[in-house]
Amino acid sequence: MSGRWQTGLGPVSLQRPLFIGILNVTPDSMSDGGRFLEPAAALAQARSLVDLGAGALDLGAESTRPGAAAVSPETEWARLAPVLEAVRAALPRVALSLDTRQASTAARGLRCGAAIINDVTGFQDPGLLRSAQAGTCGLIAMRSTLSAGALVMPPYDQPAPDQPEGCIRELAAVRDRLLAAGIAPERILLDPGFGFGTSYAGDLALWAALPGLPAALDWPVERFCIGISRKRFLAWRAGTPGLPPGQRDALTARAHREAMALGYRVFRTHAAMAEEKDA
Repeated sequence: MSGRWQTGLGPVSLQRPLFIGILNVTPDSMSDGGRFLEPAAALAQARSLVDLGAGALDLGAESTRPGAAAVSPETEWARLAPVLEAVRAALPRVALSLDTRQASTAARGLRCGAAIINDVTGFQDPGLLRSAQAGTCGLIAMRSTLSAGALVMPPYDQPAPDQPEGCIRELAAVRDRLLAAGIAPERILLDPGFGFGTSYAGDLALWAALPGLPAALDWPVERFCIGISRKRFLAWRAGTPGLPPGQRDALTARAHREAMALGYRVFRTHAAMAEEKDA
């Protein structure tokens, strides 16, 4: 299975870049909150992302931006269900991912045709881990920092160690958790978690560590998922910290090309670009 990622819709080739289009079904996401709450609008955006080169779609109904309020599983599913049904029916060959940290949402979504579960908390919840064990879906497991069950989002400009070792240890713990549960490595993509529990200095150090990250984790470079799209790290790195998220797509494309040059192949993105596949 080298060079492939096993999802509930079958193996996905990672010989060329794979863009996972982000479809936010929330009123409060950082860059497009509220635009795709209605199934018709969400379906139109799904088609647009696929036309732009997305090979999979990631549906999320809980914002994880800094300061976002937590969402109950019932509210999350009420937002997701009609959109998942509409997109699944219209685009049956496109693998659909659910961006959720709720075990009940994941279980419902898998029964309704989702092929991937994307958890920003790295499957720390035992119920979510059991759903992963029991199924054949693909997994995107992100490193993040939790405190009392809540995502830790410190001020982005706070002084912090400029070394990535802590983040790498957290990502190794995510890897080990899934492997210890008996989940085949071919099903797993590891997400370094840019912007989650990190300051700008931390994100900069983590980005600089990308060349050596596969060796540090003994993990194939193609089975990482880089989630950098429209994040404030890009604006800060460019010296324009006030640049709105919706105006960061050129910076996103540049970052994707940098990571591709290092061998990375999977990217979550708000604006997939077919031409990047040939970069």
